[in-house]
Amino acid sequence: MRERLWAPRWLLLALLLPPALCGGPPEPVPEPERGPLQPYDLLYASGVAAYYSGDYERAVRDLEAALPLAPPGAGHGAELPFFRALLERARCSRSCQSQRLGGPASRHRVSEDVRSDFQRRVPYNYLQRAYVKLDQLEKAMEAAHTFFMANPEHMEMQQNIEDYKMTAGAEALQLVDREAKPHLESYSAGVKHYEADNFEAAIKYFEQALREYFNEDMECRSLCEGPQRFEEYEYLGYKGGLYEAIADHYMQVLVCQHECVRELATRPGRLSPIENFLPLHYDYLQFAYYRVGEYMKALECAKAYLLFHPDDEDVLDNVDYYESLLDESIDTASIEAREDLIVFLKRHKLESELIKSAAEGLGFLYSEPNYWIRYGGRQDENRVPSGVNMEGAEVHGLSKKPPPKIGRDLREGGPLLYDNITFVYNSEQLNGTQRVLLDNVLSEEQCRELHSVASGIMLVGDGYRGKTSPHTPNEKFEGATVLKALKFGYEGRVPLKSARLFYDISEKARKIVESYFMLNSTLYFSYTHMVCRTALSGQQDRRNDLSHPIHADNCLLDPEANECWKEPPAYTFRDYSALLYMNDDFEGGEFIFTEMDAKTVTASIKPKCGRMVSFSSGGENPHGVKAVTKGQRCAVALWFTLDPLYRELERIKADEVIAILDQEQHGMHDLPINPKDEL
Repeated sequence: MRERLWAPRWLLLALLLPPALCGGPPEPVPEPERGPLQPYDLLYASGVAAYYSGDYERAVRDLEAALPLAPPGAGHGAELPFFRALLERARCSRSCQSQRLGGPASRHRVSEDVRSDFQRRVPYNYLQRAYVKLDQLEKAMEAAHTFFMANPEHMEMQQNIEDYKMTAGAEALQLVDREAKPHLESYSAGVKHYEADNFEAAIKYFEQALREYFNEDMECRSLCEGPQRFEEYEYLGYKGGLYEAIADHYMQVLVCQHECVRELATRPGRLSPIENFLPLHYDYLQFAYYRVGEYMKALECAKAYLLFHPDDEDVLDNVDYYESLLDESIDTASIEAREDLIVFLKRHKLESELIKSAAEGLGFLYSEPNYWIRYGGRQDENRVPSGVNMEGAEVHGLSKKPPPKIGRDLREGGPLLYDNITFVYNSEQLNGTQRVLLDNVLSEEQCRELHSVASGIMLVGDGYRGKTSPHTPNEKFEGATVLKALKFGYEGRVPLKSARLFYDISEKARKIVESYFMLNSTLYFSYTHMVCRTALSGQQDRRNDLSHPIHADNCLLDPEANECWKEPPAYTFRDYSALLYMNDDFEGGEFIFTEMDAKTVTASIKPKCGRMVSFSSGGENPHGVKAVTKGQRCAVALWFTLDPLYRELERIKADEVIAILDQEQHGMHDLPINPKDEL
């Protein structure tokens, strides 16, 4: 990439400074402080002000002093060297396009919908289906995997990949992401080697990731130099003058280039970047270099990390310790942070200052994001204690994978509120965070009654746009909401008492969850769903799929990256979940918790009447359901939120219906509300 030709500093200042006053004497200007070199524009303003005030001696002094400081050629034609360089750059760019692309750039502009499809890798969805038709399963699997990497919530594609593996007999085949970003792949490889204590390999991949990162940054910045986007005004109505038009376009380019650090930290198909992404490279490297005995490089990387977070006490301690390990003849003060990062951050800071100045001078809104958010820490607690000689020693007491952070105090063990409920396991016994298993939440009689009413209110594909088998083609899915049950009960299609039981036991579960996890605020219903999964006969031989794939309830689980992205289309407002089981006369269907890799099972729970499992809804609790291979498995699924803005609307209506029914039972028939209207 050719070196960018920048405008002279005086021209950029002219674009950013407020316009000069027109007509009449200017406001008084304070006399500039005397020093070895004064800005000529300040001297000029001071001289003019002195002239209008009658202080001709000061006017002569300041105007004479300003003249030698003005840039060479200031006046007519002074801007021509800048525009000569600009035109040469444009000519060079067009010539390059003609040579590489076989002609001038197309005037066709791709629509935002098409851009979005390519960002979400939608073409690979079509490709995998087309390759299947052509009986090219290996290429179909590559296309499917490439699509799935950007759409990890797409359960149908996950199932397709497993089917392709079985059909092609390619269980051990290495899946290929055709759109993989090299710097992200190298970073992930570095993390894996680091966690395996293979520090030499980790260093190799982290260093490779940094080289690839800076190369990708150059490419990202180049792609920002496209046509101007007229987003705040109509193109035909745009009346900007020469310098205003240049400034508008240049600011678009500069903001886009400044945002490349966010772009490079964002995995395909995600909206949120990896927290603290670039700093983490140096954080991993400082400890890895220490573990292989390269203390000077460890010191350089630690100081590099401090350029992002200068007050990080752990890394400051590491710097002191690394310095103590170096030979006394070495001047530790002369060892600076990595040169590649110093140059990068210097440019980043200058860009930030220029954008903020432009926002003030040109009147547009800009808020600098926190690109290096602090709480994205390394995935372990490897910090070298200051002053402790650990050379050649084993590092003890380190937690490689601390529980993921949750934005609230974690507590559990509160009262269960009801006498008959039996406590079974807590979080520790279920090998996780914010988990509990309880029995006898329902009686046998209540289970039978609920199971009976389910057959009268269930609708195939309810909650999944009518899809009979939304999670697996080997099972039928049916569901019903509380409001639907009450409606059917009021109409006499099912016993009203049984419909009311559905409402009552879900409220009982909500109170238990709120109390056990010792929540300081009210827990609201987000969604209430009675669900049944039925094994389809003739389709159970050699099943290797799940009844419900591994997922998290309020974020998009990305097993490859060991991340869970809290962004749409996930239900990001959900805070707690619960499943209340109604029967056990089926085969399979165990509820399982896993690690974030969606493979390592940490706990398995066999459903039975009255058993309830509850847990926090985030990435700390990935879960799924094993295949139901015989019979029908039924449960009441409950999701809760701490935010009243996301209360379940059907639940609010159901509350109103219950209130009306209670009033009717007390003989209050003179109310102006018709229950049927409410339903």
